[in-house]
Amino acid sequence: MPTFKTLPVAASALTLALAGQSAMAADVVINLGYAAAEGSSYAVLADKFEELAEDYSGGTIDVKVRCCGQLMGEDEAFKAMQLGTVDMHVITGNNISPHFPLMDAFVLPYIFEDKAHAYRVLEGEVGQGFADQLHEATGVYLLTYGFVGDRDFYNSRNPITSMADMAGLKVRVPKNQVMIDTFTEFGAAPIPLPWADTPTALQTGTVEGADNGTSFIKSQKFYEIMPYFTALEHFTYFSPLFASQRIMDKLDDDQRAAVMRAAREAGIYQKEEMTRQVDEIRAFLVGEGGMKSAEFDRTDFIAAGQRVQDNYAADKGEDFTSLVTAIRAAAQ
Repeated sequence: MPTFKTLPVAASALTLALAGQSAMAADVVINLGYAAAEGSSYAVLADKFEELAEDYSGGTIDVKVRCCGQLMGEDEAFKAMQLGTVDMHVITGNNISPHFPLMDAFVLPYIFEDKAHAYRVLEGEVGQGFADQLHEATGVYLLTYGFVGDRDFYNSRNPITSMADMAGLKVRVPKNQVMIDTFTEFGAAPIPLPWADTPTALQTGTVEGADNGTSFIKSQKFYEIMPYFTALEHFTYFSPLFASQRIMDKLDDDQRAAVMRAAREAGIYQKEEMTRQVDEIRAFLVGEGGMKSAEFDRTDFIAAGQRVQDNYAADKGEDFTSLVTAIRAAAQ
């Protein structure tokens, strides 16, 4: 069985791909999109990147941030970067899986034991090697992983005190097979829907519940229509900043260095800022936001998540199994 490939930073495919002929600095406009609302965790990353990239490039880069799906939705954005019709986009990891299935290893339920484990993986050799493989396979650059959060659960039917309370619950899920299989294993009735259709589906009762990163429940004001909140922490999510080959090729060496530095530091800033905000947002949701939360037993959820992990590790091939093994090993 081959081991999961990792490369030191200095020799990474990203560094090699960006090392090229130098050109005279020319002004470059970068359109950076994200599909979430202003004030979301996406905005924290995008706005800080805009500030730093413009500063570090000496004003030769002009980043124009387009929020709220102005460029396009997440389901289409990755393919658009491959085609070169979108410069940069922030996309949640599970929406990358249809384009690069290895991403599903990070989507697996309870794959990370805690946040320290997640950051060891993503900020270490495993994360670097994954970014290299993604670029080699798709031509899209993963510039920073940024903040790692949890997808909190909310619904309109009943409080969640155990996995039995999920039985038959109509749950919106992204079009991601791991997430569909996980909620099926939980006993729910998952309904795959694009993000753009989710608010309406929740309001009309087409679905009775869903999960999102903590900040999105507040920024989208789902607390106004969903009475029950559960910090289930079943899925860990991250929303990397991606860039197209076309836009990276427009940059000279100094501009590339500025973009890479800005992305790295924006990711660190987002991590620190959103870590601080999560506890405050959860307190708001069950306080001023009016949502109700109940004590719950996570035992059966974790066991179900482990079954999903094992099923995927057995069926997805050697590269997938090696990545799951590397992720689990980093927990030690």
